[in-house]
Amino acid sequence: MRVGIIGAGVAGLATAKTLMQAGHEVVVYDSAPDVGGVWSRTRRYPGLTTQSARSTYGFSDYPMPKDLPEWPSGAQVQSWLAAYAEEFRIPTRLNARVSRAAPVDGRWAVTLDSGEVDVVDRLVVANGVFCEPTMPDLPGQEAFIEAGGEVMAGTEMHDASLARGRNVLVVGYGKSACDVTMPLSQEAASTHVIARQLLWKIPRKIANVMNFKMLLLTRMGEALFRYHRLRGVEKFLHGPADPVRRSMLNSIGTVSRRQFKLDKLGLVPRGTMEGIVKGAIGLATEGFFEGVEQGSIVVHRDTTITRLRPGFAELSDGTTLPADLIVCSTGFKQSVPFLDVPGLQDDRGNFLLYRQILPLCADGLYFNGYNSSFFSPLNAEMAAVWIAAHLAGAVPLPAPDEMRTQVEKQIAFMDEATDRHHGHGTKIIPFSMKNVDEVLGDLDLNISKRVRASHWLNPIDPSAYREVTPALVARLRAQSPAGIPPRPTSLPSGSR
Repeated sequence: MRVGIIGAGVAGLATAKTLMQAGHEVVVYDSAPDVGGVWSRTRRYPGLTTQSARSTYGFSDYPMPKDLPEWPSGAQVQSWLAAYAEEFRIPTRLNARVSRAAPVDGRWAVTLDSGEVDVVDRLVVANGVFCEPTMPDLPGQEAFIEAGGEVMAGTEMHDASLARGRNVLVVGYGKSACDVTMPLSQEAASTHVIARQLLWKIPRKIANVMNFKMLLLTRMGEALFRYHRLRGVEKFLHGPADPVRRSMLNSIGTVSRRQFKLDKLGLVPRGTMEGIVKGAIGLATEGFFEGVEQGSIVVHRDTTITRLRPGFAELSDGTTLPADLIVCSTGFKQSVPFLDVPGLQDDRGNFLLYRQILPLCADGLYFNGYNSSFFSPLNAEMAAVWIAAHLAGAVPLPAPDEMRTQVEKQIAFMDEATDRHHGHGTKIIPFSMKNVDEVLGDLDLNISKRVRASHWLNPIDPSAYREVTPALVARLRAQSPAGIPPRPTSLPSGSR
């Protein structure tokens, strides 16, 4: 088949490579001038790094180079993805924004902004769940801008020197807000962070010794959070050992308070570390709390901007701050404006996707990357394997009513687990590997129990899944009378 893929980020590239190996022709569309999605030079902000450690953030057969730092920068990740696209000869159409995609006679017509219409047999939406920034409503913004002030999304801030000598306000307290604050604070006359809600931050090295990947980027770390289907040791952890489980999680909060001097700084979040998933699991930005202690960064907790006026911002606590530049790192919308498919979302905007992949309302349509996780490349790659199997009719599916029931139960569970902070059903943290297990379980392609057991105490190693795609390709070739057209099922020469 000829498969169109919208988006050349992690999910789009993984889908293209996997489907090519399964014998399909693909074309990848992206509005940016380069591959990478959130890592594109058009979207990355100063201070951007991965949240997961380098060894865990990779494809099964294409890890990041070992000479990169533990938490690679945005530019380094984009370079790695560009090398991946070149290594596997992925056909991409860059600067090609999709304005509309619609079913036509069992196929899909993809219309670009240029007016060109491309027809494909199947369509994969991989535009990313962080594609459109959410901007707060700031009364007085027009007059503020007319007087020379600037308001921008964090993804629009590409050069820290824009803050030089200016009074900067960063709105938000998630990882992106704290990341962008650091380089701006080194240029600005003053830097204030406006935090509606404080979030717990996990040290990159707990107690300055243990890499956080040894705790939370393992199956044990994932099992500390209650899933709606408990298995094996999880039943013990959330049963007789529940006090120990709670203590393990909350001890990280105790370490964070001490390590970052949160009590002294007045930045202890409400609640306990156990409730971290109800807000966001965020890795601490290097130097952020040191900047607060030194006074180069000022955090205004539990406040919002109520009004802007020329040169100033008024806060909900009555404070008035000088302001020239306002950077909003306030989250993202999960948006598919080019796709008009009734029944794709429920009345709250949640995407109704079986296994985070298959919509319940349209044939020949798939999603990938709508399973945002700590291990996004691996989750996207395994979803691509599922898509390849489904294209070949090799995925046993429940009846439509049962699929809908499962999707609704999953959303209801995530509502409870994350207090509805799941990006309209697109965020699966902290249940990343649960998703991988379920996807591969459908295909009877999961890796051995022994290797999975090793990931209970050791960080997840994406290379453990290296043989999954070749195994599927071999199975499809054996089942197809005509076979699959020759495609590389292992790394080309010269690969890492």
